Amino acid sequence: MANLIELAKSYVPMLDEVYKLASCTSDLDGAPELARQGANANELIIPMLEMDGLADYDRNGGYVDGDVKMENRTVQCNFDRGRMFTVDTMDDAETAGLAFGRLAAEFIRTKVVPELDAFRFACYAGKPGTSSAEGTLASGADVIAAISAAVTEMDENEVPSDQRHLRITSTLLRAIKDMDSYKSREVLESFASVKPVPQRRFYTAIEQLSGKDGEKAGGFRKYGKHYVKCAQGDTGALEVIADSGTVSGAQIKAADVTPVADPAYKPAAGDYVKAVAGAEINFMILHAPALIQFQKHVAPKIVSPEQNQTGDAWKYGYRNFGIADVYANKLAGVFCHHKAAGV
Repeated sequence: MANLIELAKSYVPMLDEVYKLASCTSDLDGAPELARQGANANELIIPMLEMDGLADYDRNGGYVDGDVKMENRTVQCNFDRGRMFTVDTMDDAETAGLAFGRLAAEFIRTKVVPELDAFRFACYAGKPGTSSAEGTLASGADVIAAISAAVTEMDENEVPSDQRHLRITSTLLRAIKDMDSYKSREVLESFASVKPVPQRRFYTAIEQLSGKDGEKAGGFRKYGKHYVKCAQGDTGALEVIADSGTVSGAQIKAADVTPVADPAYKPAAGDYVKAVAGAEINFMILHAPALIQFQKHVAPKIVSPEQNQTGDAWKYGYRNFGIADVYANKLAGVFCHHKAAGV
């Protein structure tokens, strides 16, 4: 039994490689040394640097004092998902070890990575204050023009030109490459990395299924109707009222607001929200230092038949616990171009 457990554990480093190769966002993971365990299990502590700008220099008085702050901010993890699989004990040691390796690798490649990518893209796209544009891109020239406009906006917002990563649908990337022009090559070569993203994991908002009741298969899907905070005069704006109030046509109770696009937002009476639906993303430009992307806990769990209280079988579990967010002072480092969404 001990040898089998060691055999199964030997697959763990390989699983990390599967994640890196299959994911469209793995190269955006933050350096592990930048995040520390918070006071609570679901918290991380990350550094935030803030400083004053230039001031007048006085020939008599000299410099004006300025403040620089390196604060450790506490953030809450927003991704916590897992599954448990069973392999019958009648399989011999070698087969069970092989089953674990193949099962785990396939699970990460086809289930974990697509959802993790989709969750991250939706979190970044739905973060209030980030830049976005909406439209249909019918040709390679349209795509080039849209990307150039996005790059210009980021330049104007003084986002550093290095460490910008382009994530784009396979269809649109092919449209650019088919142009085979100097301009198309120049646009693509300006990014630190360019990766195609399957449309089914590229949405402005997703719904993660519970794996229980009528959602046994688990996984995720493009989110339908949800709410985002808006200004009072925006089209479709609804006033949030207390749960004890009587709702009119232009109001909604706080308990009925589901802010999927920004899980950190807590609707309160007096806010205004509007209903939107998850839209298909055409492309995103992500400045890596703007992202809070960490995997706090990723580990397989192996339960032997002797320890299994519910059956004569090996059990292999997987859990992924982490965070995807954007630094509040670096919102300009995210640009999302998406198609129109219905409600």
